[in-house]
Amino acid sequence: MSKTPITIARGDGIGPEIMDATLAILEAAGAQIEPTFIDIGKKVYESGNSTGITDEAWASLRSTGIFLKAPITTPQGGGYKSVNVTLRKSFGLFSNVRPVRTYQPFVNSKHDAIDMVIVRENEEDLYAGMEYRQTHDACHSLKVLSRAGSELICRYAFEYAKANGRKKVTCLVKDNIMKISDGLFHKVFDLIGEDYPEIEKEAIIVDIGMALVADKPENFDVLVTLNLYGDIVSDIASQIAGSVGLAGSMNIGHSCAMFEAVHGSAPDIAGKGIANPSGLLNGAILMLHHIGQNDIAVKIENAWLYTLENGEHTGDIAKDKSKALSTKEFGEAVIRNLGKKPNSLKVAAEEDFKQMRMPTHAERTLSVRNKELVGVDVFLEWEGGSPKDLGEKLAEITPSDMDFNLLANRGMKVYPMVNDDVEIIGDSWCCRFRGKDGHTKNESIQQLLANISDANIDWVKVENLYTFDSERGFSLLQGE
Repeated sequence: MSKTPITIARGDGIGPEIMDATLAILEAAGAQIEPTFIDIGKKVYESGNSTGITDEAWASLRSTGIFLKAPITTPQGGGYKSVNVTLRKSFGLFSNVRPVRTYQPFVNSKHDAIDMVIVRENEEDLYAGMEYRQTHDACHSLKVLSRAGSELICRYAFEYAKANGRKKVTCLVKDNIMKISDGLFHKVFDLIGEDYPEIEKEAIIVDIGMALVADKPENFDVLVTLNLYGDIVSDIASQIAGSVGLAGSMNIGHSCAMFEAVHGSAPDIAGKGIANPSGLLNGAILMLHHIGQNDIAVKIENAWLYTLENGEHTGDIAKDKSKALSTKEFGEAVIRNLGKKPNSLKVAAEEDFKQMRMPTHAERTLSVRNKELVGVDVFLEWEGGSPKDLGEKLAEITPSDMDFNLLANRGMKVYPMVNDDVEIIGDSWCCRFRGKDGHTKNESIQQLLANISDANIDWVKVENLYTFDSERGFSLLQGE
């Protein structure tokens, strides 16, 4: 078998320790890989590179398309961009897949039968990282969702379930509040689900959904959700299964894939030789399946399961801390157990891993035939008096073909007043204007902005209001 070129980053914090243990296991098991090592993360940031990724690293990743990455540290503040987010978006790694299992009674858990797979959208949502401080008092963070991105991740979840014999796909959303963004994701989930009648499907509001994951995780099979929710729920699921330190994940795109541990770089224990390499090892097992070395992946997984059964544990999961193994000792134990299989835990088999069909964009779309501009929201910074003073001034300067509808503070209508008890906080205001005959023009919006500027009022942001096939494409404000 020819060796598969892969790119490896040893990472920051505990990264080098757990990567060394993982690579020793891969070599002992006979993994046919040809590694190229790159520097990313803390050292690169500190050299003045705000992305944390060198040109040489980019070149290697483009060449191999396979990346085994230890955890890295993103410095706080200073405008540094997350390496993970940058890599996921640059290489189109739209799907983050995190299997979660329990290993009772060998790893303590309050649950006995967790066996779920979390499929997390990986490029959009609040993790798009588009934030703005717009006034002295207020900032905005944009939640970016696309129809195409939602279709891609929902179809991936169903294709994964189909290939791996999973019976149910659950969607977590918050569309009772975010009716447009999360509502679109829910609508796409339902539409894509029609193509898989053999698979049970359900959608749950994310807050109660996460509570149910913590309370009754055995009821979940495949779970698909948005980027932020997926990050949170995967950590919850991993922790209640026994330890976040055991979980690996894969980030999948059409031309590249990245494999890693779920946990972070844990700088507080770096250099002590006590970190658990299991999360990264499980990421490496997923990588071996991905590159077609199923026999090696299964050999390593069974040895790892046997090691857990044998009570050979690092300190994070050891029941008797006095017998805890170091990072290197745990890796050596897995190597000794290569060729062995667990007696109680489910034995891994090559046929367990099925190659799934990778979905493409726009296999099935939500068609929109008519988009119409009907108004505009203008955001202002203003501290010149009461809402009534501002509202009356805006009404005076509104172009003749538009109506000034309302003034809102933090999403709550404050003029015309709903009641006199509404608390006004800060200097950020949303002003809603609508076209008098049900639609408006960009020229009218430009005139409105000119009038606002001439009145010495600082406008900081504009959001056009559209309808799509006569369906409102903007939310009503509270009290509207």
